[in-house]
Amino acid sequence: MRLQFQTVDVFTNTQFAGNPLAVVLNAEGLSTEQMQAIAAEFNLAETTFVRPPKHSAHTAEVRIFTPRYEMPFAGHPNVGTAFVLARAGVCYGRPVDGEGVIFEEKAGLVPIEILRDGTTVMGARLASPQPLSVGAEIAVELVASACGISPADIEIANHRPCIASCGAPFILTELKSRAALAAATARSDVFLNEVSKQAATSILIYTQADEGGIDIRARMFAPHHGIPEDPATGSANVALIGLLAKLRPEANLSLSKTIAQGVEMGRPSILQAKAEKKNGVVTATFIGGRCVPVMSGSIDLA
Repeated sequence: MRLQFQTVDVFTNTQFAGNPLAVVLNAEGLSTEQMQAIAAEFNLAETTFVRPPKHSAHTAEVRIFTPRYEMPFAGHPNVGTAFVLARAGVCYGRPVDGEGVIFEEKAGLVPIEILRDGTTVMGARLASPQPLSVGAEIAVELVASACGISPADIEIANHRPCIASCGAPFILTELKSRAALAAATARSDVFLNEVSKQAATSILIYTQADEGGIDIRARMFAPHHGIPEDPATGSANVALIGLLAKLRPEANLSLSKTIAQGVEMGRPSILQAKAEKKNGVVTATFIGGRCVPVMSGSIDLA
């Protein structure tokens, strides 16, 4: 069996920045075990596998794997996969030429808007498959220990570290300063032995910013899942924009933030996040950005 793949850098307009993604375009004959093995071989934060949709109204079924496990939903894989299919203009013989696509995923249906400059595909923006849910608070001391910072570095005036999800759960934690964000270092032993016991096992830390159009600086750690640090985490930041909108006092609000991630690891990424709030309830969350193609090739399975 010969598989076709493409790689793209997501949440950037520059090659070798942003978050790299591998997209396997003809994955209909693969088992879950084969997909997991291929994702481990690529060894990127995530690899997607495009399969025929179960329902003809949708564009494709998309499976998402880290090097170690399958994700129900993730941000940069969806944005990058939509970008690849829109540039190709076809998916399993059906045209992909409209304003958007719909992917079938473990977490539900993911509608994605294609971003174009004239006729040129530039990127994509997704709507999260599930409404914002905010779960348990997580001890400040645990987050600080896992991220190699002091408990005093964690800002609790707006919210304590907590679990939030729009399809994939993360521990969201605000820090008081850029210096604390830059100093953070994921401690794999703490993630493996302590964070892994929580209902969410990946940590997004962030701080408020006001620099060159950037509103928020963020970093995301999940070393026990094979991701020591992620250059750009759409699923975490889409939950973050939802949480920030929920915390705002306005009953009705359209909140947009430009988020920079991956800067500290040399893979700068820019994510455009948006949340809609009506009558005190966050009704929709979005994350998007630009992409650039990098490589294409084939995999020959024995």
